[in-house]
Amino acid sequence: MKNSIVPTPNAPFPTPPGDGWCDPSSDPSLLAARGQKGRGAISNIDGRFERHIHQAVDDGWLDQLMEDAPPRNKTTLGIDGARSVITKNQSPDVPFDRSINPYRGCEHGCIYCFARPTHAYLGLSPGLDFETRLFWKPDAPTLLRKQLSSRAYSPAPIVIGTSTDPYQPVDRDKKLTRDIIKVLADCQHPFSLITKSALVTRDIDLIAPMATLNRASVAVSVTSLDHRLSNLLEPRASAPHRRLEAIRKLSDAGIPVTVLAAPIIPGLNDMEIEKIAAACADAGATSISHIVLRLPLEIADLFEEWLTAHYPNRKDKVMSLIRQMRGGERYQSEFGNRMRGTGAVADLIARRFALARKKYGLTGRSLDLDCGGFKRPSADGQMSLF
Repeated sequence: MKNSIVPTPNAPFPTPPGDGWCDPSSDPSLLAARGQKGRGAISNIDGRFERHIHQAVDDGWLDQLMEDAPPRNKTTLGIDGARSVITKNQSPDVPFDRSINPYRGCEHGCIYCFARPTHAYLGLSPGLDFETRLFWKPDAPTLLRKQLSSRAYSPAPIVIGTSTDPYQPVDRDKKLTRDIIKVLADCQHPFSLITKSALVTRDIDLIAPMATLNRASVAVSVTSLDHRLSNLLEPRASAPHRRLEAIRKLSDAGIPVTVLAAPIIPGLNDMEIEKIAAACADAGATSISHIVLRLPLEIADLFEEWLTAHYPNRKDKVMSLIRQMRGGERYQSEFGNRMRGTGAVADLIARRFALARKKYGLTGRSLDLDCGGFKRPSADGQMSLF
């Protein structure tokens, strides 16, 4: 699948600050980047495909630099000219084989987001660029209808928002996710949504009728009930209490809700496992699943940088526990291990979730949705009579 990226007219991208971070303790002349309010990443770390590495160096103006506030990276939106919208996968450790992501990049700014490294393919940073230089797919509804109209297409649940959040702030204006849901509802095609935004409740009028027919569900990500930790981990996502309210509203509307407690970061939020399960069950969730922290590619450095900035006293402990789940490394990418980890720490987390599910009447995540009512559209948007 080929993709072309073109900037939106009258919205030029800001010049990247080029302050790829390096531990200043290794060289006193190197400066650590400073975080920005409302952003997750601390720096614009260079992508793995770049020819040059940028480092901030003290040139004698350090005192003046420290007095001045770091320049803010404003959010910009470009167009993703993708030629198709359904992405297929063959991963044996996810319960679906197709997904839709209306946006590239995500303004929520979750420091742990496993999609961050994809921005390197665009020549952009997985750091601040990922959460400030976004792209949307305005043709997604049309492309979706075209793909569904193909006689070679066989229906199976489509998951919306597997990489970046379909209800991130920009969707308040664009309503792209709502337009995609409309196409799926028109075709009676089963779908599930993954989000950490209360904005999902806007589309209850479209989701609920499909859920009544067992053709729609929602997964809400709840990482922490601690507002400070949540704000640092996911600076522009909905606050924990807003997510619980969203779960309650969805559940009251008859929409099955699963909770994704992801990621579980030992030494940081693992002490909340039982509290998260209890609060979400009380709000009406029917199932809960978990994923332990994943640190592929550039995310490992970005996360350690984040720990240094926000939890310096816990950094060594957290990274030690992570390595204990990853065979001594910061990450293991093998199927079967990448989501759950291995070893005593990972096993203990899994057992605690199993006990929490039993105690609060929750189940594991399921995508057992009905595909029998699918109505294939014609390429011009009309529904087929046969």
